[in-house]
Amino acid sequence: MGVDILTQAKSGMGKTAVFVLSVLQQMDEKSNPVTCLILTHTRELAYQIDKEFVRFCKYFPQIKHEVIYGGEPIKKHKDLLKKDPPHIIVGTPGRISALVEDKDLDLSKLRFFILDECDIMLSKTGFQLTQQT
Repeated sequence: MGVDILTQAKSGMGKTAVFVLSVLQQMDEKSNPVTCLILTHTRELAYQIDKEFVRFCKYFPQIKHEVIYGGEPIKKHKDLLKKDPPHIIVGTPGRISALVEDKDLDLSKLRFFILDECDIMLSKTGFQLTQQT
């Protein structure tokens, strides 16, 4: 529907599957690289989210997705983004910020931005809301 949403539900209720299916349903083979960015606070959660994309992308074989996080050589991620950028990136804030700052990750075509567990993301990972002067 093209509107912003905020959801809250108990663990195990299917929130991840809902946003994964919603994103996939609105994408097609003509989708630009890096159409969707999902940020989460841990690598483990990033992998859990990507598992949902693996589960459902078998019905959307033209859609590419990747997990990008710190602790891996950044050159690996830079090369991936140059040679074969995915449509969907699931990542952690530090590595995504570094790639954007270095101009290796272009978010100009972004249609979907998802903060998973945003309460934790906003309180514990150093995100700060600042007022522009």
